[in-house]
Amino acid sequence: MKIEQIYTGCLAQGAYYIESNGEIAIIDPLREVKPYIDRAKADNATIKYIFETHFHADFVSGHLTLSRETGAPIIFGPNANPSFEAIIASDGQEFELGDITIVALHTPGHTMESTTYLLRDSNGKDHAIFSGDTLFLGDVGRPDLAQKAAHLTQEELAGTLFDSLRSKIMPLADDVIVYPAHGAGSACGKNLSKETVGTIGEQKRTNYALRADMTREEFIKEVTDGLLPPPQYFPLNVKMNKEGYEDIDEIIKRGTHALEPDAFEAAVNESGALVLDVRHQRDYIRGHIPRSIFIGLDGGFAPWVGALIGDVKQPLLLVTPEGREEETITRLSRVGFDNTLGYLKGGFEAWMNAGKEYDTLKSISAEEFKQELSEKDIPVFDVRKPGEYEAAHVKDAHLTPLDFLNDHLAEFPSEETFYIHCAGGYRSVIAASILKSRGIHNLVDIAGGFKDIKQVGIPITDEVCPSTQK
Repeated sequence: MKIEQIYTGCLAQGAYYIESNGEIAIIDPLREVKPYIDRAKADNATIKYIFETHFHADFVSGHLTLSRETGAPIIFGPNANPSFEAIIASDGQEFELGDITIVALHTPGHTMESTTYLLRDSNGKDHAIFSGDTLFLGDVGRPDLAQKAAHLTQEELAGTLFDSLRSKIMPLADDVIVYPAHGAGSACGKNLSKETVGTIGEQKRTNYALRADMTREEFIKEVTDGLLPPPQYFPLNVKMNKEGYEDIDEIIKRGTHALEPDAFEAAVNESGALVLDVRHQRDYIRGHIPRSIFIGLDGGFAPWVGALIGDVKQPLLLVTPEGREEETITRLSRVGFDNTLGYLKGGFEAWMNAGKEYDTLKSISAEEFKQELSEKDIPVFDVRKPGEYEAAHVKDAHLTPLDFLNDHLAEFPSEETFYIHCAGGYRSVIAASILKSRGIHNLVDIAGGFKDIKQVGIPITDEVCPSTQK
Protein backbone atom coordinates (compact mmCIF):
# COMPACT_ATOMS: atom_id res chain seq x y z
CA MET A 1 0.00 0.00 0.00
CA LYS A 2 1.23 3.47 -0.88
CA ILE A 3 -0.31 6.78 0.24
CA GLU A 4 1.07 9.98 -1.22
CA GLN A 5 -0.08 13.48 -0.33
CA ILE A 6 0.26 15.79 -3.34
CA TYR A 7 0.30 19.21 -1.71
CA THR A 8 -0.12 22.48 -3.62
CA GLY A 9 1.18 25.32 -1.48
CA CYS A 10 -0.46 28.17 -3.42
CA LEU A 11 -3.90 26.71 -2.66
CA ALA A 12 -2.88 25.09 0.65
CA GLN A 13 -4.58 22.00 -0.80
CA GLY A 14 -3.83 18.32 -0.42
CA ALA A 15 -4.82 15.74 -3.03
CA TYR A 16 -4.15 12.06 -2.37
CA TYR A 17 -2.77 9.18 -4.44
CA ILE A 18 -3.47 5.78 -2.91
CA GLU A 19 -2.17 2.58 -4.52
CA SER A 20 -2.65 -1.04 -3.52
CA ASN A 21 -1.82 -4.11 -5.59
CA GLY A 22 -1.99 -2.29 -8.91
CA GLU A 23 -5.16 -0.27 -8.20
CA ILE A 24 -5.27 3.44 -7.48
CA ALA A 25 -7.70 5.86 -5.85
CA ILE A 26 -7.34 9.62 -6.22
CA ILE A 27 -8.95 11.83 -3.60
CA ASP A 28 -9.77 15.50 -4.34
CA PRO A 29 -7.61 15.87 -7.48
CA LEU A 30 -6.41 19.21 -8.78
CA ARG A 31 -7.75 20.36 -12.13
CA GLU A 32 -4.65 19.41 -14.13
CA VAL A 33 -4.77 15.62 -14.00
CA LYS A 34 -1.80 14.59 -16.15
CA PRO A 35 0.50 14.13 -13.11
CA TYR A 36 -1.86 11.51 -11.65
CA ILE A 37 -2.12 9.66 -14.97
CA ASP A 38 1.64 9.75 -15.50
CA ARG A 39 2.24 8.49 -11.97
CA ALA A 40 -0.18 5.61 -12.49
CA LYS A 41 1.64 4.61 -15.69
CA ALA A 42 4.98 4.71 -13.88
CA ASP A 43 3.54 2.43 -11.21
CA ASN A 44 2.06 0.13 -13.88
CA ALA A 45 -1.26 0.56 -12.07
CA THR A 46 -4.84 1.52 -12.94
CA ILE A 47 -6.83 4.43 -11.54
CA LYS A 48 -9.95 2.67 -10.23
CA TYR A 49 -11.77 5.36 -8.22
CA ILE A 50 -11.94 9.15 -7.94
CA PHE A 51 -13.23 10.19 -4.51
CA GLU A 52 -14.55 13.68 -3.79
CA THR A 53 -14.93 14.69 -0.14
CA HIS A 54 -17.43 17.44 -1.07
CA PHE A 55 -18.13 20.13 -3.67
CA HIS A 56 -15.03 22.26 -3.18
CA ALA A 57 -15.46 26.03 -2.97
CA ASP A 58 -11.84 27.15 -3.09
CA PHE A 59 -10.64 25.31 -6.21
CA VAL A 60 -11.93 23.51 -9.27
CA SER A 61 -11.36 19.79 -8.92
CA GLY A 62 -10.09 17.60 -11.75
CA HIS A 63 -12.63 14.85 -11.16
CA LEU A 64 -14.46 15.22 -14.48
CA THR A 65 -11.36 15.31 -16.67
CA LEU A 66 -9.72 12.47 -14.77
CA SER A 67 -12.83 10.31 -15.06
CA ARG A 68 -13.15 11.03 -18.77
CA GLU A 69 -9.51 10.14 -19.44
CA THR A 70 -9.33 7.02 -17.27
CA GLY A 71 -12.89 5.69 -17.13
CA ALA A 72 -12.72 5.66 -13.32
CA PRO A 73 -16.02 6.51 -11.62
CA ILE A 74 -16.44 9.64 -9.49
CA ILE A 75 -17.66 8.99 -5.95
CA PHE A 76 -19.43 11.50 -3.72
CA GLY A 77 -21.03 10.99 -0.34
CA PRO A 78 -24.74 11.14 0.54
CA ASN A 79 -26.75 14.25 -0.39
CA ALA A 80 -24.56 15.07 -3.39
CA ASN A 81 -26.57 15.78 -6.52
CA PRO A 82 -24.11 16.52 -9.33
CA SER A 83 -25.17 17.26 -12.90
CA PHE A 84 -23.00 14.43 -14.21
CA GLU A 85 -22.82 10.69 -13.71
CA ALA A 86 -21.33 9.70 -10.35
CA ILE A 87 -21.64 7.08 -7.64
CA ILE A 88 -23.45 8.56 -4.64
CA ALA A 89 -22.14 6.44 -1.78
CA SER A 90 -24.30 5.53 1.18
CA ASP A 91 -22.99 6.06 4.70
CA GLY A 92 -20.70 3.14 5.51
CA GLN A 93 -20.42 1.90 1.92
CA GLU A 94 -17.16 0.06 1.25
CA PHE A 95 -14.94 0.21 -1.84
CA GLU A 96 -12.27 -2.43 -2.42
CA LEU A 97 -8.94 -1.16 -3.70
CA GLY A 98 -6.35 -3.86 -4.19
CA ASP A 99 -5.76 -5.34 -0.73
CA ILE A 100 -7.32 -2.45 1.18
CA THR A 101 -10.80 -1.02 1.76
CA ILE A 102 -12.04 2.56 1.66
CA VAL A 103 -15.20 3.29 3.67
CA ALA A 104 -17.40 6.34 3.09
CA LEU A 105 -18.26 8.00 6.41
CA HIS A 106 -20.90 10.69 5.93
CA THR A 107 -19.75 13.70 7.98
CA PRO A 108 -22.04 16.63 7.11
CA GLY A 109 -21.62 20.08 8.60
CA HIS A 110 -19.10 21.92 6.47
CA THR A 111 -21.42 21.01 3.62
CA MET A 112 -24.27 18.53 3.73
CA GLU A 113 -22.58 16.11 1.32
CA SER A 114 -19.22 16.25 3.13
CA THR A 115 -17.79 12.76 3.49
CA THR A 116 -14.69 11.44 5.22
CA TYR A 117 -13.04 8.39 3.66
CA LEU A 118 -11.68 5.81 6.11
CA LEU A 119 -8.90 3.56 4.83
CA ARG A 120 -8.63 0.07 6.32
CA ASP A 121 -5.45 -1.88 5.64
CA SER A 122 -5.19 -5.46 4.34
CA ASN A 123 -5.80 -6.77 7.87
CA GLY A 124 -9.00 -4.74 8.24
CA LYS A 125 -7.43 -2.28 10.70
CA ASP A 126 -8.40 1.40 10.57
CA HIS A 127 -5.30 3.11 9.18
CA ALA A 128 -6.15 6.65 8.02
CA ILE A 129 -8.92 9.08 7.24
CA PHE A 130 -9.10 11.52 4.37
CA SER A 131 -11.17 14.15 6.09
CA GLY A 132 -11.68 16.76 3.38
CA ASP A 133 -12.86 19.99 4.99
CA THR A 134 -14.58 18.24 7.92
CA LEU A 135 -11.47 18.01 10.09
CA PHE A 136 -8.27 19.98 9.63
CA LEU A 137 -5.19 19.90 11.81
CA GLY A 138 -5.95 22.50 14.47
CA ASP A 139 -9.42 23.36 13.20
CA VAL A 140 -12.59 22.16 11.49
CA GLY A 141 -14.33 23.28 8.32
CA ARG A 142 -16.22 26.54 8.47
CA PRO A 143 -20.00 25.99 8.62
CA ASP A 144 -21.15 29.10 6.79
CA LEU A 145 -20.39 28.27 3.15
CA ALA A 146 -23.28 25.90 2.44
CA GLN A 147 -26.08 27.82 4.13
CA LYS A 148 -27.96 28.69 0.95
CA ALA A 149 -27.68 25.23 -0.61
CA ALA A 150 -28.58 23.45 2.62
CA HIS A 151 -31.36 25.88 3.61
CA LEU A 152 -29.81 25.96 7.09
CA THR A 153 -28.19 28.64 9.23
CA GLN A 154 -24.48 28.52 9.99
CA GLU A 155 -25.41 27.62 13.58
CA GLU A 156 -27.47 24.65 12.38
CA LEU A 157 -24.65 23.52 10.12
CA ALA A 158 -22.18 23.90 13.01
CA GLY A 159 -24.41 21.71 15.19
CA THR A 160 -24.50 19.10 12.44
CA LEU A 161 -20.69 19.24 12.21
CA PHE A 162 -20.45 18.72 15.99
CA ASP A 163 -22.55 15.58 15.67
CA SER A 164 -20.48 14.29 12.75
CA LEU A 165 -17.18 14.73 14.57
CA ARG A 166 -18.45 13.10 17.76
CA SER A 167 -20.17 10.17 16.11
CA LYS A 168 -17.87 9.35 13.18
CA ILE A 169 -14.35 10.67 13.78
CA MET A 170 -13.61 10.99 17.49
CA PRO A 171 -14.48 7.32 18.22
CA LEU A 172 -11.64 6.24 15.90
CA ALA A 173 -8.38 5.02 17.47
CA ASP A 174 -5.78 7.61 18.41
CA ASP A 175 -3.20 6.17 15.99
CA VAL A 176 -5.42 6.66 12.93
CA ILE A 177 -3.67 9.10 10.58
CA VAL A 178 -5.48 12.28 9.54
CA TYR A 179 -5.01 13.49 5.97
CA PRO A 180 -6.96 16.78 5.57
CA ALA A 181 -7.79 18.63 2.37
CA HIS A 182 -6.10 21.87 3.48
CA GLY A 183 -3.41 23.39 5.65
CA ALA A 184 -2.50 26.88 6.85
CA GLY A 185 -3.41 29.59 4.37
CA SER A 186 -6.74 28.14 3.30
CA ALA A 187 -9.87 30.27 3.72
CA CYS A 188 -11.88 27.09 4.48
CA GLY A 189 -11.04 27.33 8.20
CA LYS A 190 -9.88 29.85 10.79
CA ASN A 191 -6.91 28.31 12.59
CA LEU A 192 -5.33 25.66 10.38
CA SER A 193 -1.96 24.19 11.32
CA LYS A 194 1.08 24.47 9.09
CA GLU A 195 1.38 20.70 9.41
CA THR A 196 -0.45 18.68 6.76
CA VAL A 197 -0.48 15.19 8.33
CA GLY A 198 -1.42 14.26 11.90
CA THR A 199 -3.28 11.68 13.97
CA ILE A 200 -6.65 11.45 15.67
CA GLY A 201 -4.93 11.36 19.07
CA GLU A 202 -2.95 14.54 18.40
CA GLN A 203 -6.12 16.32 17.31
CA LYS A 204 -8.02 15.23 20.41
CA ARG A 205 -5.25 16.78 22.50
CA THR A 206 -4.64 19.98 20.52
CA ASN A 207 -7.65 20.87 18.36
CA TYR A 208 -10.00 23.24 20.18
CA ALA A 209 -13.01 21.80 18.34
CA LEU A 210 -12.38 18.24 19.61
CA ARG A 211 -12.27 18.96 23.34
CA ALA A 212 -13.78 16.00 25.15
CA ASP A 213 -15.76 18.19 27.58
CA MET A 214 -17.06 20.57 24.90
CA THR A 215 -20.82 21.02 24.74
CA ARG A 216 -22.71 21.36 21.49
CA GLU A 217 -23.51 24.99 22.33
CA GLU A 218 -19.85 25.78 23.07
CA PHE A 219 -18.81 24.19 19.80
CA ILE A 220 -21.32 26.20 17.78
CA LYS A 221 -20.22 29.44 19.43
CA GLU A 222 -16.49 28.85 18.99
CA VAL A 223 -16.67 27.52 15.43
CA THR A 224 -18.83 30.41 14.19
CA ASP A 225 -17.03 33.16 16.11
CA GLY A 226 -14.85 35.49 14.04
CA LEU A 227 -15.70 34.09 10.62
CA LEU A 228 -14.81 36.55 7.88
CA PRO A 229 -16.99 36.69 4.77
CA PRO A 230 -15.91 33.99 2.31
CA PRO A 231 -14.10 35.00 -0.89
CA GLN A 232 -16.57 35.94 -3.60
CA TYR A 233 -15.36 33.27 -6.04
CA PHE A 234 -16.29 30.39 -3.70
CA PRO A 235 -19.89 29.82 -4.88
CA LEU A 236 -18.75 30.02 -8.50
CA ASN A 237 -16.23 27.21 -7.95
CA VAL A 238 -18.89 25.11 -6.21
CA LYS A 239 -21.11 25.57 -9.25
CA MET A 240 -18.34 24.43 -11.60
CA ASN A 241 -17.52 21.40 -9.46
CA LYS A 242 -21.18 20.43 -9.32
CA GLU A 243 -22.25 21.21 -12.89
CA GLY A 244 -19.09 20.76 -14.97
CA TYR A 245 -16.46 22.80 -16.78
CA GLU A 246 -14.35 23.03 -19.92
CA ASP A 247 -11.32 20.78 -20.36
CA ILE A 248 -8.12 22.40 -19.10
CA ASP A 249 -6.23 21.61 -22.33
CA GLU A 250 -8.66 23.82 -24.25
CA ILE A 251 -8.23 26.62 -21.73
CA ILE A 252 -4.44 26.47 -22.01
CA LYS A 253 -4.61 26.35 -25.82
CA ARG A 254 -6.84 29.43 -25.93
CA GLY A 255 -4.90 31.35 -23.29
CA THR A 256 -1.40 30.83 -24.67
CA HIS A 257 -2.07 33.25 -27.49
CA ALA A 258 0.94 35.56 -27.87
CA LEU A 259 0.03 39.17 -28.69
CA GLU A 260 2.42 41.84 -29.93
CA PRO A 261 2.09 45.15 -28.03
CA ASP A 262 -0.22 46.76 -30.62
CA ALA A 263 -2.48 43.68 -30.74
CA PHE A 264 -2.41 43.44 -26.95
CA GLU A 265 -3.47 47.08 -26.58
CA ALA A 266 -6.23 46.61 -29.15
CA ALA A 267 -7.47 43.47 -27.35
CA VAL A 268 -7.67 45.38 -24.07
CA ASN A 269 -9.71 48.17 -25.66
CA GLU A 270 -12.01 45.89 -27.64
CA SER A 271 -12.69 43.10 -25.12
CA GLY A 272 -12.97 44.94 -21.82
CA ALA A 273 -10.39 42.50 -20.46
CA LEU A 274 -8.58 43.14 -17.21
CA VAL A 275 -4.78 43.29 -17.56
CA LEU A 276 -3.31 41.01 -14.92
CA ASP A 277 0.40 41.52 -14.23
CA VAL A 278 1.90 38.46 -12.50
CA ARG A 279 5.57 39.48 -12.39
CA HIS A 280 7.46 40.13 -9.15
CA GLN A 281 6.31 43.22 -7.27
CA ARG A 282 9.72 44.87 -7.77
CA ASP A 283 9.21 44.72 -11.53
CA TYR A 284 5.67 46.05 -11.27
CA ILE A 285 6.86 48.97 -9.12
CA ARG A 286 9.45 49.99 -11.72
CA GLY A 287 6.95 49.98 -14.57
CA HIS A 288 3.59 48.56 -15.57
CA ILE A 289 0.73 49.02 -18.01
CA PRO A 290 -1.64 51.71 -16.69
CA ARG A 291 -4.66 50.36 -14.77
CA SER A 292 -3.24 46.83 -14.75
CA ILE A 293 -3.74 44.78 -11.60
CA PHE A 294 -0.74 43.19 -9.94
CA ILE A 295 -1.05 39.74 -8.35
CA GLY A 296 2.37 38.08 -8.44
CA LEU A 297 2.83 34.40 -9.25
CA ASP A 298 5.37 34.04 -6.45
CA GLY A 299 2.85 34.55 -3.67
CA GLY A 300 -0.64 33.32 -2.84
CA PHE A 301 -1.52 33.89 -6.46
CA ALA A 302 -4.67 31.90 -7.27
CA PRO A 303 -6.57 32.56 -4.01
CA TRP A 304 -5.89 36.29 -4.31
CA VAL A 305 -7.12 36.31 -7.90
CA GLY A 306 -10.28 34.58 -6.74
CA ALA A 307 -10.80 36.88 -3.78
CA LEU A 308 -10.11 40.17 -5.56
CA ILE A 309 -11.28 39.67 -9.14
CA GLY A 310 -14.17 37.47 -8.06
CA ASP A 311 -15.97 36.89 -11.34
CA VAL A 312 -14.52 33.75 -12.91
CA LYS A 313 -15.87 34.81 -16.32
CA GLN A 314 -13.88 38.06 -16.34
CA PRO A 315 -11.75 38.20 -19.54
CA LEU A 316 -8.04 38.43 -18.71
CA LEU A 317 -4.95 39.50 -20.62
CA LEU A 318 -1.64 38.61 -19.01
CA VAL A 319 1.73 40.23 -18.44
CA THR A 320 3.98 37.41 -17.27
CA PRO A 321 7.64 36.62 -16.69
CA GLU A 322 9.04 35.01 -19.82
CA GLY A 323 8.37 31.29 -20.00
CA ARG A 324 5.69 31.26 -17.29
CA GLU A 325 2.65 31.88 -19.48
CA GLU A 326 1.26 28.32 -19.35
CA GLU A 327 1.92 28.11 -15.60
CA THR A 328 -0.10 31.29 -15.09
CA ILE A 329 -3.05 30.02 -17.12
CA THR A 330 -2.98 26.66 -15.34
CA ARG A 331 -2.97 28.27 -11.92
CA LEU A 332 -5.80 30.59 -12.90
CA SER A 333 -7.84 27.59 -14.07
CA ARG A 334 -7.40 25.94 -10.68
CA VAL A 335 -9.77 28.53 -9.24
CA GLY A 336 -12.07 28.65 -12.27
CA PHE A 337 -10.66 31.64 -14.16
CA ASP A 338 -10.85 30.12 -17.64
CA ASN A 339 -11.28 33.23 -19.78
CA THR A 340 -7.66 34.15 -20.54
CA LEU A 341 -7.52 35.74 -24.00
CA GLY A 342 -3.76 35.86 -24.42
CA TYR A 343 -0.51 37.31 -23.10
CA LEU A 344 1.88 40.13 -23.96
CA LYS A 345 4.56 38.67 -26.25
CA GLY A 346 7.99 39.72 -25.04
CA GLY A 347 6.55 40.85 -21.73
CA PHE A 348 6.67 44.36 -20.33
CA GLU A 349 10.03 45.03 -22.00
CA ALA A 350 8.35 44.68 -25.40
CA TRP A 351 5.67 47.15 -24.26
CA MET A 352 8.37 49.67 -23.32
CA ASN A 353 10.32 49.13 -26.53
CA ALA A 354 7.14 49.79 -28.52
CA GLY A 355 6.93 53.24 -26.93
CA LYS A 356 3.66 52.49 -25.14
CA GLU A 357 2.41 54.51 -22.17
CA TYR A 358 3.36 53.05 -18.79
CA ASP A 359 2.99 53.86 -15.11
CA THR A 360 5.17 53.40 -12.01
CA LEU A 361 4.51 53.01 -8.30
CA LYS A 362 6.33 55.09 -5.72
CA SER A 363 7.84 52.79 -3.12
CA ILE A 364 10.13 53.67 -0.21
CA SER A 365 12.10 51.70 2.37
CA ALA A 366 11.09 51.41 6.00
CA GLU A 367 14.02 53.69 6.90
CA GLU A 368 12.72 56.39 4.54
CA PHE A 369 9.22 55.91 5.96
CA LYS A 370 10.60 56.36 9.48
CA GLN A 371 12.25 59.63 8.48
CA GLU A 372 9.07 61.01 6.90
CA LEU A 373 7.02 59.92 9.88
CA SER A 374 9.35 61.83 12.21
CA GLU A 375 8.85 65.05 10.25
CA LYS A 376 5.05 65.13 10.04
CA ASP A 377 1.84 63.23 10.69
CA ILE A 378 1.04 61.10 7.69
CA PRO A 379 -1.87 58.73 7.09
CA VAL A 380 -0.87 55.05 7.14
CA PHE A 381 -3.02 52.18 5.87
CA ASP A 382 -2.40 48.55 6.83
CA VAL A 383 -3.78 45.99 4.36
CA ARG A 384 -3.03 42.88 6.42
CA LYS A 385 -5.68 40.65 7.95
CA PRO A 386 -7.47 41.80 11.15
CA GLY A 387 -5.67 39.20 13.26
CA GLU A 388 -2.26 40.43 12.08
CA TYR A 389 -3.25 44.02 12.77
CA GLU A 390 -4.58 43.26 16.24
CA ALA A 391 -1.37 41.48 17.21
CA ALA A 392 0.71 44.60 16.42
CA HIS A 393 0.55 47.56 14.06
CA VAL A 394 1.97 51.01 13.37
CA LYS A 395 0.52 53.44 15.88
CA ASP A 396 -2.62 55.15 14.47
CA ALA A 397 -2.56 53.08 11.27
CA HIS A 398 -5.91 52.41 9.62
CA LEU A 399 -6.89 48.81 8.99
CA THR A 400 -8.08 48.22 5.39
CA PRO A 401 -7.67 44.46 4.75
CA LEU A 402 -6.74 43.57 1.19
CA ASP A 403 -9.50 40.94 1.04
CA PHE A 404 -12.11 43.66 1.41
CA LEU A 405 -10.26 46.65 -0.02
CA ASN A 406 -13.18 47.69 -2.20
CA ASP A 407 -15.26 48.18 0.96
CA HIS A 408 -12.76 50.77 2.21
CA LEU A 409 -12.21 52.94 -0.87
CA ALA A 410 -13.98 55.95 0.67
CA GLU A 411 -11.51 55.92 3.59
CA PHE A 412 -8.45 56.74 1.50
CA PRO A 413 -7.56 60.46 1.17
CA SER A 414 -8.49 61.95 -2.18
CA GLU A 415 -5.59 64.43 -2.34
CA GLU A 416 -3.24 63.99 0.63
CA THR A 417 -0.41 61.51 0.13
CA PHE A 418 -0.89 58.33 2.17
CA TYR A 419 1.30 55.32 2.87
CA ILE A 420 0.34 51.68 2.53
CA HIS A 421 1.94 48.49 3.81
CA CYS A 422 1.37 44.78 4.45
CA ALA A 423 3.57 42.18 6.16
CA GLY A 424 6.34 41.81 3.60
CA GLY A 425 5.59 43.89 0.49
CA TYR A 426 3.47 41.57 -1.68
CA ARG A 427 -0.08 42.44 -0.61
CA SER A 428 0.57 46.18 -0.42
CA VAL A 429 1.54 46.27 -4.09
CA ILE A 430 -1.62 44.33 -4.96
CA ALA A 431 -3.61 46.91 -2.98
CA ALA A 432 -1.76 49.79 -4.61
CA SER A 433 -2.49 48.42 -8.08
CA ILE A 434 -6.20 48.16 -7.29
CA LEU A 435 -6.29 51.69 -5.90
CA LYS A 436 -4.44 53.07 -8.92
CA SER A 437 -6.84 51.27 -11.24
CA ARG A 438 -9.63 53.14 -9.41
CA GLY A 439 -7.91 56.47 -10.08
CA ILE A 440 -6.28 56.79 -6.64
CA HIS A 441 -2.63 57.67 -7.28
CA ASN A 442 -1.65 59.70 -4.20
CA LEU A 443 -0.11 56.73 -2.43
CA VAL A 444 3.30 55.42 -1.45
CA ASP A 445 4.14 51.75 -0.91
CA ILE A 446 6.39 50.76 2.01
CA ALA A 447 8.70 48.07 0.67
CA GLY A 448 9.42 45.22 3.06
CA GLY A 449 6.18 45.90 4.93
CA PHE A 450 5.66 45.44 8.64
CA LYS A 451 8.65 43.10 8.88
CA ASP A 452 11.02 45.97 8.01
CA ILE A 453 8.95 48.58 9.85
CA LYS A 454 9.48 46.76 13.16
CA GLN A 455 13.21 46.48 12.58
CA VAL A 456 13.78 50.22 12.15
CA GLY A 457 12.09 51.19 15.41
CA ILE A 458 8.86 52.84 14.24
CA PRO A 459 6.32 53.08 17.11
CA ILE A 460 4.23 49.87 17.26
CA THR A 461 1.12 49.18 19.32
CA ASP A 462 -1.59 46.56 19.77
CA GLU A 463 -4.21 49.17 20.67
CA VAL A 464 -7.01 49.50 18.13
CA CYS A 465 -7.84 53.10 17.36
CA PRO A 466 -11.58 53.94 17.15
CA SER A 467 -11.45 54.72 13.43
CA THR A 468 -10.43 51.14 12.62
CA GLN A 469 -12.94 49.31 14.77
CA LYS A 470 -15.74 47.61 12.87
